[in-house]
Amino acid sequence: MIKQKKQTTKIMWTKSYSTVTNAVTKEQIWKLFADVDNWHTWDEGVEFAKLHGQFQEGTFFTLKPKGGPKVKIELVQVEENKVFMDLTRFPLAKMYGEHTFEDTPEGLKITITMRVEGLLKALWIKLVAQDIVNNLPKDVENQTKAASKL
Repeated sequence: MIKQKKQTTKIMWTKSYSTVTNAVTKEQIWKLFADVDNWHTWDEGVEFAKLHGQFQEGTFFTLKPKGGPKVKIELVQVEENKVFMDLTRFPLAKMYGEHTFEDTPEGLKITITMRVEGLLKALWIKLVAQDIVNNLPKDVENQTKAASKL
């Protein structure tokens, strides 16, 4: 009798970053994100971004990261002043970026969660997602500073 070793594989990769701030309101941070065409003014890693329609579920935007190719990203969940999730489709993988904004007694809790799934998730984590996650603390700080001026 041959014994088979049971293998467990991770279906997805998920990393989150959260911070609490009193520097901005959820309305201010929402206004910052909903203005996709101006992301380049506060995000050092964005060459340009262009929203093709309204900031709502089902709408796409084009994003050109500095040093990278243009990508088409879909808004798959949008609840004003609460949460939005975007989806980037790569060959044999999908990357989701979820941004949540929650009022707490300590201030506004901002959470960004990156998730990658699919057969080539390891490749896309290495090429794209890990760099995004590594920069989240600095990026959220820049977002907060920019939103506080709105």
